[in-house]
Amino acid sequence: MAQTDHKIIFTGPVGAGKTTAIASISDIEPIRTDEHASDMTQKRKSATTVAMDYGMIRLGPKEKVHLYGTPGQERFDFMWDILTKGGIGLVLLLDNTRPTPFEDMRFYIKAFKEFIDGTRLVIGVTQMDARPTPTIDEYVRQLAELDVSAPIFEVDARQRTDVSTLIEALLLQIDPTL
Repeated sequence: MAQTDHKIIFTGPVGAGKTTAIASISDIEPIRTDEHASDMTQKRKSATTVAMDYGMIRLGPKEKVHLYGTPGQERFDFMWDILTKGGIGLVLLLDNTRPTPFEDMRFYIKAFKEFIDGTRLVIGVTQMDARPTPTIDEYVRQLAELDVSAPIFEVDARQRTDVSTLIEALLLQIDPTL
């Protein structure tokens, strides 16, 4: 049996939990390209991803899922196209404590529209324990207004089980027999 490799992309705004999510589920020590934040990002966190994060999970002896996290800052958007090449799906993480999480959602769905149209999307909303509104139902309504169909979950990016749920939901959309 041949080796089967898959590639999943994690994206979202700065501080949504991309680096943390990949670290929480990776079977290897993740590779990070964090640098000291030098712009308004430093108000949210001291370091930020400037190229990518990378992790990997094994689904079995001959199957791997490679996990790539994009930089959240728009000024690094040139990496988004590079990282999505060959990807099978997108995990969009949104931080519920940001001032306008629906605008964040619209922005990333639009920015990755071509990739999403050819693959699948799943959305995880972080920080709902710190700020319970908007609710998941409100996100679902916003998605419907965008004419986008995607599973959406409340997640804690630090919890392997939560991140696993996102990946499983994405993979099941691609192949319901998994």
